[in-house]
Amino acid sequence: MDSSVLYVLVIVLGFLNLMLLLLYISARKNPYYVVYDEETKSALKRRVTNLKEELEEELVDFDVEEWERELEESIDEEVKNL
Repeated sequence: MDSSVLYVLVIVLGFLNLMLLLLYISARKNPYYVVYDEETKSALKRRVTNLKEELEEELVDFDVEEWERELEESIDEEVKNL
């Protein structure tokens, strides 16, 4: 009985080691990160900077009180429609 449990345990551990080895090899061949050339990297940085500036401009113009009022009105309409 004990030897059969030990035998099954060795098989399971061997299988797990094989799976880990396959995952390791797969990760080495296909890394999760992407390497960009300098032109693409600078274009992405410019785009992110432009998006950040646009968002900051919109946040300056954003009126929280007006947004809350519109939200309350839409909630009231939804409640009336129920």
